[in-house]
Amino acid sequence: MTLAALQTTAAADPVGVAVGALLGLVLSTGFLLALFIGFIVIAGFTKFRRTRALVVRNLPDGADEELSYLPPDAPRGPADQLRTPELLEQARTAGPEE
Repeated sequence: MTLAALQTTAAADPVGVAVGALLGLVLSTGFLLALFIGFIVIAGFTKFRRTRALVVRNLPDGADEELSYLPPDAPRGPADQLRTPELLEQARTAGPEE
């Protein structure tokens, strides 16, 4: 076949070209949807734990052992962020501003 024969065949069948393009779009969209939905389903199975529940309702349900909380006055309790040694030293070296 010559180039002129191929051009007239393609130009003479615009419906076939449109159907082929539409079929390609539908197939590629279907493949991507199946791929994404399959990944979501497989990734969703990793959320199931020993209790087969997706949601942990409270901390003891999610923990394997008994939880122990620190009291508020523990040495690692509340900290005053404005009275750190660095800021106190900076305030001493700066002195009063006029």
